[in-house]
Amino acid sequence: MNPPKNNLRLIGRREFVSFPELEIGPFEAKIDTGAYTSALHCEEISLKKNGASTVLYFTILSNPNDPSSKKEFNLTEFTTKSIKNSFGEVEERYIIRTILKIGRKNIRASISLTDRGTMRYPILIGRKPLKGKFLIDVNQLHLGGPMAGKALKKILL
Repeated sequence: MNPPKNNLRLIGRREFVSFPELEIGPFEAKIDTGAYTSALHCEEISLKKNGASTVLYFTILSNPNDPSSKKEFNLTEFTTKSIKNSFGEVEERYIIRTILKIGRKNIRASISLTDRGTMRYPILIGRKPLKGKFLIDVNQLHLGGPMAGKALKKILL
C-alpha cells in the first residue's frame, strides 16, 4: 500500500498553536479528536448593540503565564452554536472564524469562545480543522507539524 500524497503533517497529542490574526500565542493546546469543534479560553464575553450592529466583546490572556496580560477584542462577525461541553451539558457559544497556526500550517478555522479557566489547557483543537491535514501520534508531544514522511510510511506499511 502506498502512502497518500496529501502532505499530512505529523503532530502530537499536545501542540503549541497561535492565532496570527488575533496576534496571540503560542499557547499549548490539547489535540482532541473526540471533539468536533475547537475551543479558546476567553473571559468577559458579552454582546453590546452598536447602532444597527451587534458587537461581541471578549478578553484573552496574550501570555498564558501572566494573568495581567489580558487583550481585549471586539468583533462584529460571529455566529452562535449549541455545543456539548466536557460535562455533557449543552451550552450556547459564540463562534469566530480566524487563522489557527499549528507548526508551519495556517488553517482558517471556526473557534468557539468559552471559559476554560478550570481546564488544564486554554485551547482545545477538535477534529474539524485537523481533518485531511494532520496525522496525530498520541505518544508524542510538541512535534510542531513536520512532514509525516517516514513515520507515515511506517504506519501504512
